[in-house]
Amino acid sequence: MSNGLVIADAGPIFSLALVDKLDVLDKLFDDIRISKAVWEEISSDDTKPFHARIFSFFQNKVETIKGRNDLTFIMDYGESESVILYKELDADFLLIDDKKARNIAENYNINCVGTIGILIKAKELGIIDSLKPIFTSFLNNKRFYSIELLNNVLINNLEQPFL
Repeated sequence: MSNGLVIADAGPIFSLALVDKLDVLDKLFDDIRISKAVWEEISSDDTKPFHARIFSFFQNKVETIKGRNDLTFIMDYGESESVILYKELDADFLLIDDKKARNIAENYNINCVGTIGILIKAKELGIIDSLKPIFTSFLNNKRFYSIELLNNVLINNLEQPFL
């Protein structure tokens, strides 16, 4: 993973902001961009405790798509603009968690990575020490990742799985 340009969708942004790990993106990628639709989604609710973190991190990373968005009939607004922006900017990665949207993006030959993949890479590189506390925060704050997936990742990274 590392290096290159990543286009981020809202879901992973919320997950990383929740656990105060947005900086991992700066350490893994040369550049991070988001579509205007994703910006509207992540910046609209200023009651979230991590709103200020998201706002300051992404306010200078917003791009407006040039083409028409013909994908809204198969995925949500933010996801569809992210796919279009990926193509327009010839990005290296699309950071996206939603399974359906990710499958659609991969059908367009888009190189997708998810929040969990980012965190695994960050641990491999010594950017973060442990995955389990992060995963615990996800579960406690209704970030929807399968317990089976999280346990497999923990086991593969020599950490204690959830019971």
